[in-house]
Amino acid sequence: MRTERKLTRLDRVFARLDREPERPAHIDVPKMSRHRIVLFSATLAFYLAIVWAVVITSWLVRLDWQVMFFRPYQQWPQIHAFLDYYVVLGQRGPTAVMVAAWLGWRSWRQHTLRPLLSLGASLLLLNITVGAAKLGMGRLGPHYAITIGSNEMGLGGDIFPSGHTANAVVTWGILAYLASTPRARRWLSALSAVTSLGVGLTTVYLGTHWLSDVVLGWAAGLLILLALPWFEPLVARAETVLFDLRDRLRDRLRDRRSGTTIAPVPAPASPVGAPVLLKPRIAAQGEAAAAREATVPVRPQRTPVHLAPGPHTARSERTPAAPAGSRRPPPHPDRLPRGAAASTARPLAGG
Repeated sequence: MRTERKLTRLDRVFARLDREPERPAHIDVPKMSRHRIVLFSATLAFYLAIVWAVVITSWLVRLDWQVMFFRPYQQWPQIHAFLDYYVVLGQRGPTAVMVAAWLGWRSWRQHTLRPLLSLGASLLLLNITVGAAKLGMGRLGPHYAITIGSNEMGLGGDIFPSGHTANAVVTWGILAYLASTPRARRWLSALSAVTSLGVGLTTVYLGTHWLSDVVLGWAAGLLILLALPWFEPLVARAETVLFDLRDRLRDRLRDRRSGTTIAPVPAPASPVGAPVLLKPRIAAQGEAAAAREATVPVRPQRTPVHLAPGPHTARSERTPAAPAGSRRPPPHPDRLPRGAAASTARPLAGG
């Protein structure tokens, strides 16, 4: 008798995941609607108002000093150990690794790179905007404050706005931004809001941030989440480029493993003519030597000189030939040497 194995709850979860379609079509991409533009404009106005209130040293700066002198970490020391660990939820490194692991698994299951690329775009915007604001305003933190009641601006600090708070808003809020259903988006939005609110208040409790730093950090993170739909076309283009690159690399690896190579494009063939016979190398060398010998000029043969009939003269009586290479003509047989001509001419002149 054959009995069927009873599926556990984990087996049912994985069975449900296996039925998930590739690149689900029901996941809608947020667009920059009119409602979102209104929220973005209101948040930006609130951001600028907080900055202006701190610059002019308004009542918000006085509230910062009052909270700092209250020293919450001394009022409730029993929760200090727990909040030391809870504030890690706002640190960029650990939170980015945790959220990237979850979104990477979603990307693998859904066969899309949009979750990871959206996370990368949001973190890049966070580093640029919040980092520029920190360095530009240069506010000192509560532990390094110099003058009581001042705004501590432009003194080389990097505390305004709060990076922990802005990072918590963006990192946990991206989960709600990428949610596939409205219900999941609502729950994740509430969870990310509570988490980022707790991280911001924890930094005020520990005395590492002013209260106005935390409020500006919330506004900075919310601005990034509201502006993400403007970067969706860029994310889609980057996803297409990466998938094309992956397909090319996969084709090359497949061709290399199968041993097939891409044949080069042949050159245009020349018109068909008479077949060319290839000769052995030795015969070709012999023909080349014969051709070299044929190019050497051949001296014409001299015609034989026949002496006139008569008595043969002795070797000493023959006319000496001109030396080789000399331009002087050979001596005439009727002429006499200079010395002999002078000696014979004198007696003739005397007679």
